[in-house]
Amino acid sequence: MKIEKNIYPYAPQVQQLPFFLSGIGGSAYQTAVERPGGYEWHQIFCCASGHGKLTTDMLTAQIHPGDYFFLPKGQPHSYCPEKEKWDVRWTSFGGSACDDTLERLHMTQAVVIHPDRDNTLEKTFDRMITAIETDILYADYRCSGYIYDYILEFHRYMSSETDSEKSRNTTMLMPALRHMYEHFKSDISVTELSGLVGVTPQHFCRVFGRTMGMRPVEFLNKIRIEEAKRLLTQTDFTVAKAAEQSGFHDTCYFSALFKRYTGVTPSAYKKDLTE
Repeated sequence: MKIEKNIYPYAPQVQQLPFFLSGIGGSAYQTAVERPGGYEWHQIFCCASGHGKLTTDMLTAQIHPGDYFFLPKGQPHSYCPEKEKWDVRWTSFGGSACDDTLERLHMTQAVVIHPDRDNTLEKTFDRMITAIETDILYADYRCSGYIYDYILEFHRYMSSETDSEKSRNTTMLMPALRHMYEHFKSDISVTELSGLVGVTPQHFCRVFGRTMGMRPVEFLNKIRIEEAKRLLTQTDFTVAKAAEQSGFHDTCYFSALFKRYTGVTPSAYKKDLTE
């Protein structure tokens, strides 16, 4: 459905609804928009054709045909066409349950998705336009349900792409992960690990953090602590010996780190599990 209009159906009587549509529209010639203070409503955009650029305080992305992007309310952002013609469709929304739902769905930052060509997002957008133009009495209530479906469908694609990206990143990181498990007793640097993967240390740390949920040094320390726990309970090693055999050169540092991860000192851990 081609659209060259902006509609703002929001009315005071709908503000108590869990979700409501505060605006919907589009233009085949989307102009540049810059909002250093963000926007008062949450928004979802679709690029029907042409190319654009999205910039936020957390993200810079090229927007291609078929891409959708979400902008939470209040997040500083700007977007602009890369060429003269950039066909963009947009929705804005809020509601008494909206903020909490988005937080539970981890939709608190700008994100770009690339859904399948035949997707229900486009169909739901068309239903909202049709409801507004044909149902004077109940359009607000129909759109309340539609915008909820729209959010959930966006999240479904977002989650699917996140899982796929994590799988690809895990495969990429596997040589480094295997090296950490096999050589945790040795000194291992980020430069060494990134070299095994074939990327820069900076890129390696970014990908590792997104995929594993922690920094490489934290992951390595967890491997070492698990080995220390095994040695303390299955051998007669002293704390100092267990620390050394786990890859720690400083017993005091090892003891402090062990307590941070387990809640008890190495001595107490050994005593509790061997008595």
